[in-house]
Order: sequence, then C-alpha cells, then structure tokens
Amino acid sequence: MPTEDYNLYTHFQRQFLAHADEELLCTGDGQSYSYSDIERKSAQVANFLSELGTSPGDRITVQVEKSPWSLCVYLACLRAGFVFHPLNMAYTESELQYFLDNAEPSVIICDPKHKETIKNIAGLSLAQKVFTLDGTGGGDFIEYVNTAADAFTAVKRGMNDLAALLYSSGTTGVPKGIMLTHKNLLRNTEALVEAWGFSSNDRLLHALPIFHVHGLFVAIGCVLLSGASMRWLNNYNAEEVLRFLPESTVMMGVPTYYTRLLATNKIDTEITRNVRVFISGSAPLLEETFLEFEKRTGHRILERYGMTETNMNTSNPLDGMRKPGTVGPPLPGIEVRITDDEGTVVPTGTIGNLQVKGPNVFIGYWKMADKTTDDFTADGFFNTGDKGLIDDDGYVSIVGRAKDVVITGGLNVYPKEIELFIDDLPDVIESAVIGVPENDLGEGVVAITVPKSMGSSSEKSIIIACKQHLANFKIPKRVIFVDELPRNTMGKVQKNKLRNTYQNLLK
Repeated sequence: MPTEDYNLYTHFQRQFLAHADEELLCTGDGQSYSYSDIERKSAQVANFLSELGTSPGDRITVQVEKSPWSLCVYLACLRAGFVFHPLNMAYTESELQYFLDNAEPSVIICDPKHKETIKNIAGLSLAQKVFTLDGTGGGDFIEYVNTAADAFTAVKRGMNDLAALLYSSGTTGVPKGIMLTHKNLLRNTEALVEAWGFSSNDRLLHALPIFHVHGLFVAIGCVLLSGASMRWLNNYNAEEVLRFLPESTVMMGVPTYYTRLLATNKIDTEITRNVRVFISGSAPLLEETFLEFEKRTGHRILERYGMTETNMNTSNPLDGMRKPGTVGPPLPGIEVRITDDEGTVVPTGTIGNLQVKGPNVFIGYWKMADKTTDDFTADGFFNTGDKGLIDDDGYVSIVGRAKDVVITGGLNVYPKEIELFIDDLPDVIESAVIGVPENDLGEGVVAITVPKSMGSSSEKSIIIACKQHLANFKIPKRVIFVDELPRNTMGKVQKNKLRNTYQNLLK
C-alpha cells in the first residue's frame, strides 16, 4: 500500500490545476495574479534554490516585506521540501544573530536594506547565499529566479517531515524553534476549510502579515485548499480595508483590526453585506468589541484560539451559537482538556491548565529535546501554558496566560526577553515587564523598573536603549520607576499586582 504524500503543496496543487486561469490574488494597487502565474513563479523559485545545492530539510530563512513574491518563496519551499523559516522585519541585529545561529539556514532571503548586516552575521560560509527581495518584487533574488525553469515536481513528504520552523520566545528569554510538519499544516487546514465553509466562491481580504501562523498558514491555507481568491494588502490600513470589504466574503484579523474599523465610524451593514464571516484571533477579543461590531454591522465576529505550536485548536461555529468571550469548542480531531497542577482533569467550569492533543500539534522544539519533553504529558498532550475553562456546552474560554505573554496588536511579546535586556543596563537593579490594556493594540508593554538610585536613569534613556536592540513591537510604551517590586513569600514577583496597579496607565 503506497505511503500517503503529506506535502502540503501537493494538496494545494489540485486547486492550482482546477483554477489555473482564475485570479488567485489581486494587490491593493490592482496587480492581478492567476493561479497559474503563482504556480509558475513558485516553480522558478524552487528550481533556483535547488540549483544552489539546497536539499529537502534545509532551512530557508526569509525576512522580507509581504508581497506576491514572498508568497511564491513560501510555496517553493513547500514544493521542494525545504523548511520555511520566516522572520519579522522588525527584528534587530542581535535578535537575528540568534535566529541564524540556531536555525543554520542554507539560504537567506532578506530586504535589500538588511543585506550587509545579515551577511556579516551569516559569516563567510553563508554570505554568498544571501539574496535580496523587496516589497515591490525588486532585488537580486528575482533576477536569478527569472532565469530558472518554470516547471517543478513537488517532492514527496512524510508525516514528520518539516514544513516550517517558527520561533517563539519563552519565559527563559531564549527563543524556541517550533517544528511544524507538513502533516500538522495539512490536517489543520483541512479542518479549518470544513469548519469555516471555505469554497472557490470565497474572496478573502488578506491584510495580515505572513511571518506567523495567522496570516501564513491559516489565511493562505484556507484559500489555497479551497480554490478561493484574495485581495492582498501589504499591510493593514482601515481605510483600505473599508475600500475592499464590499468585494470580500471573508475577513481575518486580530482584535486591533476590528477596533480600528469601529473607530472610523464608517463600518455598517451596507459595506459588509457581501461578507459571510469575520474571524478574529491571535489575541483576546473584548466582549464590548464583539457587541459593538454586531450592533453596527449585524455580524457576530467568529473568535478562535490557536498558537504557534499548534495552529488552530478551537473555533466558535460558523453555523450555531457564537459566544462572546469564548473561543468555541475544539475543532474536529483535536482534544482539549483542563487540568490542575498535578495533571488531574478538573470538573466542567473549573479554571485550570489548558492542554491540547491532535494532528495539529507540533512535533517538538528545534535542538531542545529536554524542553519538548517538559512541555508534553506522558499521554501526549501539549501544555499550552494558558489558563482556561470549558463550559457545559463544550466552549473553551481563555482566562489567563501562565507564561505572562503580552499580546500587542496580535504579536506576542515575552517579558523575560525585555527584562533581561533592561536588567543589564548599568543604572538598573531589576525590572518586571507587563502588559496593560491599550485601546488600539489591545495591550501595551510597560516596564516597571527598580533603579540603582532614583534619578540615575530616565524613562527616555531606557526606551532609547531598547530601540537599539529590540524589535519595535517589544519597546515599552512606558517605563515606571519604583523602589522595589512586589513579591510573594516565595520571592516571586507578583505581576498580577503590577497589572492591577497600572491597568489604566495607557488608557
């Protein structure tokens, strides 16, 4: 009996063949690309990378602006069996150093303005395989790719072959490489297409970045597995979204997208009449946003829950009751349970540790076997680090984050990473980084800092120092100086007290 081919692109390819002459995506400025256009361009990328000597399983690091060509790079990696390693454009030199040292890519594709920095980081052995690609399709990478053949046979992939390597920092401050397989992505995408009713009649308004799960695997995957099309916006702009909503049937976004639409006072039933579903994720959706959006448009936003390690775990139903403040029941094939600290499943309605099991769950952390073992139970459940509960209807609610992750504008910020940097500054004894409510981004980063002496450091100087070494979305919006941090009897900083104290700081 033949072994199933799990290559995600092989499953996408059915739609590439069925809809060859139909539009796959159209950019905000009206550039249209058919399924066959993207199929040929991604084949050229796969051929060029293969001609460099890249082999299946090799990592391809990509730090570029969102564009149709960046989509082709992702698809080429799937086709050729390379491991796609996307990075946020906001990462600084010191952050990039860790990612490149750890991932050990065979090829790096970056924005032209970062080329010299990355070549210096990469070292002599890799410097000749650093190529440039900008948001308009310019750069030396495309010059080389355009000479390659435009046909490529997808490489067969098994269930445990890696498709992507994404990084998510942990409480230790050391980023963890999350190994996602072709099977993980395929099975999760199949579940989402069914759960959300995607078909070739859909048009997705795609305004998300594509360096993380939401915009890359969830949004693009649903389109390509169903034969749908996309309005492809390079970034989120509320006015642009309003312009293209009338032609769209689906929109995916982070809560910030919806609060910004409401703030325009232009969102209404008429402009959204063609949309069949609005989907929200990557951060908690406030009940007031849910209710106000329904009041203005008649649409009840569908909230779901996922994470880098698992893709999507739960979703409010397409047809049926969507409960504000919940992320819905588990998706088909996925088990979710709530346990106490000893691992015992708790009664319905009880808050505890949320654990997940299913074909969507990653196979482990890159080069961190011990950490992988720590985060999985003996019976194969992944400890998400989130606190949650399951109600009588089977709907999951996320009530807290054990790992103290700050989610700002849909992007994860891990406090320990920023604390380690601030604590290293000459005039600082220690710090505690928290997230507090912020109207636009959902949460804003705030650093509570104990200086060596009051007046020895300033809020401005700490923020400037952070800007030189950390990505923009990690920079504290405020730095507060205190004599000491609140601690419990075990000496642990009580961040819950800090969050309560400063909950109105950014409002």
